Amino acid sequence: METQPKIGKITIAPEVLETVARLTALAVPGVVRLTTPPGVQRLLGQDGVKIEVAEDRVSVDVYVVTGSEVNMLNLGHQIQIEVTRAIQDMVGMKVDSVDVHIEDVAHSASSA
Repeated sequence: METQPKIGKITIAPEVLETVARLTALAVPGVVRLTTPPGVQRLLGQDGVKIEVAEDRVSVDVYVVTGSEVNMLNLGHQIQIEVTRAIQDMVGMKVDSVDVHIEDVAHSASSA
């Protein structure tokens, strides 16, 4: 059996994982925007996603504002599915958890 020679190391910055999770969550219909987690000071565009990496596994917290017309439970499940799939497919890392925190509901002008 032939083995591939080891040619180097691949390192993925946590900011890359944050960007993948952020863009994926924002693409889920019903997500209006991401928001800064409670008690966390806003950092240069890093709103709405917190990443923890342990060895080769990822845990994600996503903080969202939803539209008033969506089923929040279904939306949360969809965000979990999509963020998990994106990180596994794009980065190749295992995802331990995706915790979705619905922080607020945006009311549309038509419902006022």
